[in-house]
Amino acid sequence: MAAGGRPTGEALPRGRSAEIPYEAIPYEAIPYEAGLHEVADGVFAYLQPDGGWGWSNAGLLATDDGSVLVDTLFDQVLTRKMLDAMAPVIGTRPIGTVVNTHANGDHCYGNGLLPDAEIVTTEAAAREMGAVPPSALVALLAADMGEVTNDYVQRAFGGFTFEGIEVPEPTRTFTGTLDLEVGGRRVSLQQVGPAHTAGDLLVHLPDTGVVFAGDILFINGTPIVWDGPIANWVAACDRILALTSNAATDAPADASADASTGTGAANAGTGAGAVVIVPGHGPLTDAAGVRAVRGYLTWLEEACRSTHAAGLTAAEAVRELVTSETFQPYREWGEWERLAVNVRAAYREIDGGDESIPNLFEAMAALAASS
Repeated sequence: MAAGGRPTGEALPRGRSAEIPYEAIPYEAIPYEAGLHEVADGVFAYLQPDGGWGWSNAGLLATDDGSVLVDTLFDQVLTRKMLDAMAPVIGTRPIGTVVNTHANGDHCYGNGLLPDAEIVTTEAAAREMGAVPPSALVALLAADMGEVTNDYVQRAFGGFTFEGIEVPEPTRTFTGTLDLEVGGRRVSLQQVGPAHTAGDLLVHLPDTGVVFAGDILFINGTPIVWDGPIANWVAACDRILALTSNAATDAPADASADASTGTGAANAGTGAGAVVIVPGHGPLTDAAGVRAVRGYLTWLEEACRSTHAAGLTAAEAVRELVTSETFQPYREWGEWERLAVNVRAAYREIDGGDESIPNLFEAMAALAASS
């Protein structure tokens, strides 16, 4: 039995709707515990608490004609551990396709352990994979950026093994949308980047209502805007809301959703546990979690336009916003110091400019150390 689910292969109850023939398990019934969890018939989420730097989630669709893996993990040690946990499922239903939701290493650095699989991602993500190889993380960990930043980077990435990893090039790329069919089940890939990164995509399983969101969603953790524009990320959240069963397609940020948990009572129209959304980081969620992330992004964009209009630099805006009353609910989220990167990303949209990755980590480290 997969953790939090049914014994593999056990039939689902009768009474499924015509649109969603394979019912999802109510996400609240699935604990946020490390390992493989069945979330619908033949659909699994592999979770890695606490969801902080590098501790990402992955997914699996298993059919009699083979399996589709959604993302690998940050290094080959972790990816091998995941594949071992999946062995009872994929032993007779081998992984024939890997879908990478974007190019960040914690979602693709384990691809080399599946040499016979087709690797699918967006064209933009494929280009970005080549630009940020595992050797870049090795160099970042070896760099001397001062004691505070060195300690921050070591805490974030020191527990992973990047040496010797070669990431194979994707074998199939696309722009826009791409539908795959495996074992008679449709897998809908929808490009929503540039947002978090240059080439983000969503994976939607229409017959279950399950969505694998990649890093469009960080639940209980702070999103980080490596690319943007922020408006695209907000639109990606709206796309998820549109995909989820019975969710409102034009829902604004839900002010009554609890920012500290990504859940809330004001979840009208989502159905009681009818849909499971698997974020790139953090516990499983529903539409309220999407709205919480959307709320952060819209707050960020509006706040930065206000501070920029007031003549503040990005660094000054960070100092202003981190103590603001409106930021305090988001300060309960993990890695809240990513505000230092996110403000700079918002300013980049307004007036251009850019900063190197080491400088961005220095800014986050300094902000975390100041509080």
